[in-house]
Amino acid sequence: MKNNLTSKFLIFSALALLVFAFTSCAGVEPVKECLTGKQYGFLYGLLHGFITPISFIASLFKNDVAIYATNNTGGWYDFGFLLGSGGWGFLAGNKSKKKG
Repeated sequence: MKNNLTSKFLIFSALALLVFAFTSCAGVEPVKECLTGKQYGFLYGLLHGFITPISFIASLFKNDVAIYATNNTGGWYDFGFLLGSGGWGFLAGNKSKKKG
């Protein structure tokens, strides 16, 4: 039983470290600059979709944090954003199956 608890703790610690590593790389640009600056494509959409829960929480406390890049390439950015934000459901797995 102790070995199972230790492995779960190690997995949780590794995932928490990974989340902190990804969020430390997230850059913030003012919305006005996004409209005239760099256009975001599929890979940025995927990244923005993946960090959506973190961006949402940050946007509650800071007005300069946005969830969705307004200056994007259109369909490809939207597709990447959809895939990235949908990944959170796949990470949950199917733990509700009954055993036995």
